[in-house]
Amino acid sequence: MDGVLRELAAPFVVPGPSGVAVRTRLRQLTAADAEVLRRVGAHLGTLASRDLKERCHDGLEHDAQAWAVRKRELTPLSSARWAGAVTKATHEQWALARRGALAHLQNLQAGIHTLRHRLSLPLGAKGSKQAPGGYRSRREWHAKSRRLRVLEDRLARERAAWEAGRVHVVRGGKRLARMRHHLPAAQLTEDRWRGRWEAARWFLRADGESGKRYGNETIRITPDGQVSIRLPAPLKQLANAPHGRYVLAAKVRFAHRGPEWADRVAANRAIAYRIHHDPVRGPWYVTASWQKPASQTVPLAAVLAHGVIGVDLNADHLAAWRLDAHGNPTGSPRRFFFDLTGPAGHRDAQVRHTLTRLLHWTRSCGVRAIAVEDLDFAAEKTREKHGRKRRFRRLVSGLPTGRLRARLTSMADQTGITIIAVDPAYTSRWGAQHWQKPLTSKNRRTTGHDAASIAIGRRAQGYSLRRRTAPPRTHRSDGCGHRTVQAGPDAPGREEPRRCLPGPRTRSVPPDAERTRATRTPNTVRGVRSERERVQDPLLLTE
Repeated sequence: MDGVLRELAAPFVVPGPSGVAVRTRLRQLTAADAEVLRRVGAHLGTLASRDLKERCHDGLEHDAQAWAVRKRELTPLSSARWAGAVTKATHEQWALARRGALAHLQNLQAGIHTLRHRLSLPLGAKGSKQAPGGYRSRREWHAKSRRLRVLEDRLARERAAWEAGRVHVVRGGKRLARMRHHLPAAQLTEDRWRGRWEAARWFLRADGESGKRYGNETIRITPDGQVSIRLPAPLKQLANAPHGRYVLAAKVRFAHRGPEWADRVAANRAIAYRIHHDPVRGPWYVTASWQKPASQTVPLAAVLAHGVIGVDLNADHLAAWRLDAHGNPTGSPRRFFFDLTGPAGHRDAQVRHTLTRLLHWTRSCGVRAIAVEDLDFAAEKTREKHGRKRRFRRLVSGLPTGRLRARLTSMADQTGITIIAVDPAYTSRWGAQHWQKPLTSKNRRTTGHDAASIAIGRRAQGYSLRRRTAPPRTHRSDGCGHRTVQAGPDAPGREEPRRCLPGPRTRSVPPDAERTRATRTPNTVRGVRSERERVQDPLLLTE
């Protein structure tokens, strides 16, 4: 291998989810209920837009006093709790835009660095694994030099905005806002687009509070499913219940995590609710979310006591293989295919279905750990690094790395399975080099992805990715069978070749031995066995 291997990060147990969110549909909603929800959502959405504008205007000069002033201004127009929910959502949205601006800055800096490096090389210079080479023609070099100036100007503007604290936020989404100018291409009319735009800008979200009745005073759901909303001050005339509340005719029931939600409601623990409308399908939904206490991390050795399932993520499937406690692959590889084409809902459903099958198979094997790669392709998606390799860029961008790891951690938390993240360096290369050919037979075809899953699992267990060299077939300790003994992760010299010690054990003659024909077998004799039987030791031979 060219170059020096980079230092590998140690495997670690991925912490479980810190929160839970469940959603259900508001069934049997009357026309009057829907009209009240629209008016409340539109009124609070207007207040949220106004508050977000003020927060963006303050920029880096914002402090706790300015926050209190904004909240006092919103309270007469809504309520104290509605004002708190609006200002909190504003801060979260501003912080998200701030993180996005920082990521955009880093992406621009990476692209400029790559362009400067490639422009400094001669035309046609070959690249390496670490850095790309020069451009192929003078024409391409000139085009990239112009793009470098464009990116430098863009970086100067974004850096000035970052230092000044300016962010770019669109309530309702930038994509939906731009769709207004391309309605024929989106196959939408102006009325249908307007319905989507208004629904995306509504605000019907309330944070919970422990100790209050049913965990939320603003949007309250009783254990039997009755939903009531505290109306803002300008809409008090719409109330149909005491204390300015409106009770919906619809009843809700959470099928997923229903008992857990009911326990929190009965104990008056904080639960946040969000009511939103889907203008495409038509129904209304309510989402309940709450925080979970931080679970104690299980020691890595205890998790790996029954082996591990190594999983390799690919563009269209997950390659998995079960490894025993000694790092040996057992059984046959499993592949879980998915299709990430189509709308976002279809892609999410495919990911959930694939992970469900993986978790069910893991539980059937009696294994308590799944090893995955700690992937992050943020630096690999730049256009400047892989300009011509559009297929590769689409492949990398299509891998659901963050979404799959988040969903896998959340779904595995309920099944008692622990997720272990490992360094992804060289897993595919070393897996194919050391495991693909030995595990391929007439009845089983082992792919490079299957071999990579073995490498991932062994790295999680602390073993090396290379296989130990097996002795001759007739000299194996289990009588011409497959050797399963592996050196432990702490065995000294486990990656070194076997030493050739003189003596009967290796059938070599010591250099100081006397050549006497009376006690030595002639060199022409073949197949003579040594008096000592060779036994494969689990550790390497030492002096």
